[in-house]
Amino acid sequence: MSYDGFGAPIKSTEVELAVSAEPVKSAVDLLKTESASMMPAITFPAVRVASSGDRDPAVAATALASQLQHPDLGCVLFFCSAEYDLARLGQALEREFSGIQVSGCTSAGEITPEGYGRGCITAIGFDRRYFAIDTALIQQLDNFTLQDAQRCIDELLATCRDADLAPIRGNTFAITLLDGLSSREELVLSTLNAALGTIPQFGGSAGDDERLNDTHVFYRGRFYSNAATVLLVNTPLDFRVFSTHHMTARSEKLIVTRSDSDSRTVYELNAEPAAEVYARTVGVAVADLSRETFALHPMAVRIGGHYFIRSVQRVNADGSLTFYCAVETGIVMTTMEPGSLQESLRQQLEKAEKVVGPPLVTIGCDCFLRRLEAELTGIDQEVSRFLREHRVIGFNSYGEQFDGMHINQTFTGVVIGQPEVVAGQH
Repeated sequence: MSYDGFGAPIKSTEVELAVSAEPVKSAVDLLKTESASMMPAITFPAVRVASSGDRDPAVAATALASQLQHPDLGCVLFFCSAEYDLARLGQALEREFSGIQVSGCTSAGEITPEGYGRGCITAIGFDRRYFAIDTALIQQLDNFTLQDAQRCIDELLATCRDADLAPIRGNTFAITLLDGLSSREELVLSTLNAALGTIPQFGGSAGDDERLNDTHVFYRGRFYSNAATVLLVNTPLDFRVFSTHHMTARSEKLIVTRSDSDSRTVYELNAEPAAEVYARTVGVAVADLSRETFALHPMAVRIGGHYFIRSVQRVNADGSLTFYCAVETGIVMTTMEPGSLQESLRQQLEKAEKVVGPPLVTIGCDCFLRRLEAELTGIDQEVSRFLREHRVIGFNSYGEQFDGMHINQTFTGVVIGQPEVVAGQH
C-alpha cells in the first residue's frame, strides 16, 4: 500500500506521493532549451556512495573519505551502527570532512551499496553542483514551537536560494532524522510540516541496533540525543518522495480504552488488559509475545481511507503495551497481516523510476521490523540484492516520517533521477 494524500490535500503537485503519472518538474526541464554550457560538465557522479565495516572509527572515517572526497563534494549524509565509539567517530568524521557539511544518525541496521549491512557505516556524498543542502539541529524537542520551526525553515531556505541551483518550488524536499526513543516525533513533525508548506518531507527515527537504550543524530561533529536534524535539499534533478507498506487489514477491531499518549503506552484494549487482548487476537500466549510477533502482527489506524501501522515496541510487566508511534484513548485499531514485502517495494520503486528515470540514488528509511520479517521468512538476501540493484542507501529505523506523520513498518524515502547528459558533455 502506498500513501497518496491520506485525507488531506496532496502537498505538492510535483510529488504525487506514489500515484502521479507526471514527472516531477525541475530546473532541468527549463534548461533543456538553453545551451549545454548552462549545465556543469559531469566529471564526477552527482552523488557518490560509500561504506565501511571497519570498527575503528578513525579507519572507517578515512575509508568513507577515500570513497567520497572530490573537489565539488558539498554534503555528506551517513547512517551508522550505535556500536561505534560515537565520540571518536564524530571527531574522525569532522577531521576527514573538514569544511564539508556532515549529517547522520545511528541505526538499527544499515543499507549499504552492497545491500543490507550490520555493525557498519554507510554514506552518500552530494555534489554541490547538483545539490544545495543546509542542515539545522533541533534540541529541547518538548519545547519546539511553530515559531521555532518557521525560523528554522526560513534559514534553510535562504541558504538554498543563495546557491541559485533551482527554484524552491517543485525542486526541494526535506529529510528529518530524530532521536528514535524521544517519543516526540509527532510533535516535532507536525510543527515542521506546518512550516514546510508544500515542500515534501520524509525521514526516519534513529536506532541503536535494537538495544532500545540510546539513539543519536549527528550535527557538526557531535552526536546528540533528544534531538533532531532537518536537511533541506534543493536540486534541479527529478525526484519522487514516497512511502509504502505491505500490510493488509484483518477483520478484528481493537478499541484503545485506556492509554498514556505521552509514553505511547496502551493499558487496555476493548476494556481488557492490552497484552492479553493482543496475544489472544494473534493466537499466542502473553508469555510468548516477542519482537517476532510484533513484526508479523502489527496493528493500524485508518485515516482518510489508508491504514497507518502502529507497531508494538514491548510488553510491560503490568500487562500494558508500549508502541513506537503515538496512540490515544478512543482510537480504533485494526489487526494487520503481512502481504508480499518485496513485491510491494518493487512496485513502488519501479513506479517511481518510471517517473524520474534510472535512479541516481534512492535514500531509504526502512523499518527495522521489516528487515526482521525478511530474516524470519528467509528472504533477507533477496531483498538485500534488490536494494543493491536499485541503488538504495539508508538505514533500518525505529519509525518513519512522511509529510508530517510518524508511521511504522514502512519503507519511506526519495528516488532521485540522474542528471541529463547534454550533447558535448563528458
